[in-house]
Parts: sequence; C-alpha cells; structure tokens
Amino acid sequence: MITAILFLLNALAIAIIVRSLLSWVDPMGRNGITQILQTITEPVLAPVRRLVGGGMGGFDFSPMIVVFVIYALQGAIAGSVR
Repeated sequence: MITAILFLLNALAIAIIVRSLLSWVDPMGRNGITQILQTITEPVLAPVRRLVGGGMGGFDFSPMIVVFVIYALQGAIAGSVR
C-alpha cells in the first residue's frame, strides 16, 4: 500500500515537471499530451497558485512548490515505514 502511494506521488511530480517543460514549447496547451497533463495536475496546482499569487514577473512558482511538498511527503512516508 505504501509503495503504491509513493508511486502515485512520484507519478504526479513527474507529470507536473513534464507539464512545466511542455509549457515552454506549447504555451497555449493545444497538444493532446499537454491537455491531459493539465487535467491531471491542475487540481493540485490551482490552490497553490491562488495561495502564492500570480507569480513574480510572470513566472509561476506553484509547480516548484508542489513538487517540493510531494518529495518532502514521500520522504516523511518512507521514513515512517523504517
């Protein structure tokens, strides 16, 4: 069960990173893969984006914050299992 949770958290972090990278290539989100990644990641990113605000200089920090929190959560879960 713990392994599945860690796997899902890792998959979400990877999806957020890939979405961020694709936003440089496809900023309008017209590609099918980009749209799927937006559907998966937006429910997690939107609350953080509202909390942080519009970003500084047009740069959205919410993906970095969420990925950091995911990795910290993974570390806490893995540390509690030992």
